[in-house]
Amino acid sequence: MEILKCKDYADMSEKAAELIVNTINGLQKPVLGLATGSTPEGLYRNLIKAYKKNAVSFVNATTFNLDEYVGLREDDPNSYKYYMREKLFDAVDISVEHTHVPNGDTGNPEEECVRYEKQIRDAGYADLQVLGLGLNGHIGFNEPGSSFDTKTHTVDLDLSTRKANARFFDSLEQVPEQAITMGISTIMHGEKIVLLVSGINKADAVKKLVHGEITEEFPASVLQQHGNVIVIGDEAALSKLG
Repeated sequence: MEILKCKDYADMSEKAAELIVNTINGLQKPVLGLATGSTPEGLYRNLIKAYKKNAVSFVNATTFNLDEYVGLREDDPNSYKYYMREKLFDAVDISVEHTHVPNGDTGNPEEECVRYEKQIRDAGYADLQVLGLGLNGHIGFNEPGSSFDTKTHTVDLDLSTRKANARFFDSLEQVPEQAITMGISTIMHGEKIVLLVSGINKADAVKKLVHGEITEEFPASVLQQHGNVIVIGDEAALSKLG
């Protein structure tokens, strides 16, 4: 596991974007696994800047997002499909048909999980998978106790996760209780994994990730078993690594 220490959030975002640009430019048909939330917003801003400078093109790229809330339409401002269009897709030259986000607005979430997993598998899994890190160690929406063998599946969201995401909604009650998420096994199939962490509130989680035991009670710990993981974090997030 490689640790890339950055001065601050802006530096972290720039370094992550540079890594992704190099990955895209080095492959004929790159497959990217993408994340949402506040942490990767700076990354996406930098990718847009790179695109506008003609430093990168997304025309041959395919993307798969980690997760989506169950019960939200794709035009709901709190859906991750909406987030991705607003933060990245609408500003670059990626084809809509090459962008994939689970369909949370479905009457059969289990069927959607099977369909989405097959799409990822047929694409050959991610060449580069972007992850964030939950305070409880979740990656994607794989909460503590999730099996390391899981593929794309539905999950009941932990209360701590719903509280962390409530800032994006008008109230905690509006935060969906379920989501569709790539499973840990699906994530681990990625060729390279880039995990972004920022802020002092993530320092304990980062310490557990790097130095803690490998346990399903802290899902991100499984990354210790992957051969190509880069943790890109600011000084605050990495402050307890010693």
